Amino acid sequence: MATEQAAVRRFQVGTLHLEVHPSREAAGEAAAAAAARSLRDLASRGPSFGVIFATGASQLATLHALTAIPGLPWNRVVGFHMDEYVGIAPDHPASFRRYLRENLTSRAPLGAFHEIDGTQPDLDVVCDNYVRLLRGHDPKLCLLGIGENGHLAFNDPAEADFADPRDMKLVHLDRECRQQQVAEGWFPNVDTVPSQALTLTIPALLRVPKLIASVPGPRKAHIVRRTLDEPISTACPATIFRTHPDVTVYLDPESAAELDGLK
Repeated sequence: MATEQAAVRRFQVGTLHLEVHPSREAAGEAAAAAAARSLRDLASRGPSFGVIFATGASQLATLHALTAIPGLPWNRVVGFHMDEYVGIAPDHPASFRRYLRENLTSRAPLGAFHEIDGTQPDLDVVCDNYVRLLRGHDPKLCLLGIGENGHLAFNDPAEADFADPRDMKLVHLDRECRQQQVAEGWFPNVDTVPSQALTLTIPALLRVPKLIASVPGPRKAHIVRRTLDEPISTACPATIFRTHPDVTVYLDPESAAELDGLK
């Protein structure tokens, strides 16, 4: 443990904090430990609190480590997720509802968890109802990642709006985003990936006081560099992290591979 601790690299770009850990598992454990501290702190302040959870391959190590920590106040957590495909049944292998049931709610006794249903005929109503629940529980913590195109949730560059008046909306997924889902093994080919999704918007995510981002793996190295190096813009939505007062990105050596020489 002492060797791993000594091997952790920490640095800051703007307000954005980053930690590079010796392995994907170590990064996930560190992100989980930070989330656990936040859960305990939030439980000391009130009877219940909202938490937003992400999905995808990048979140697995963090969620598995977090749900293995004993004694956390899960019964006080009202959970939400960030996005869901339009038209996918909850038992589809790529459904984010299924993912969160398997990797979160079946492993930890949350007080409540509110799912996004992208199969309903009136998606405006789905968005309105979900936003009402979200605002009612005012989330204080969000676990998330960064997409290979820089997206946050499903706010791809063409859909991202840093001043979006909505908290949730219907979006069209770009090809790079859809290709990422194939590369991670959720779909057999890009044509089978849904072209639309419901997503929380960037202002809704940035309103959360604490963000913990798990971003491991070689496919994330280039976008991590862009997130830190490019001007803040929707061309790379994750650059907005550099304006948030409390966000930490947890990396492994593969996702940090392009950071040498960063000013």
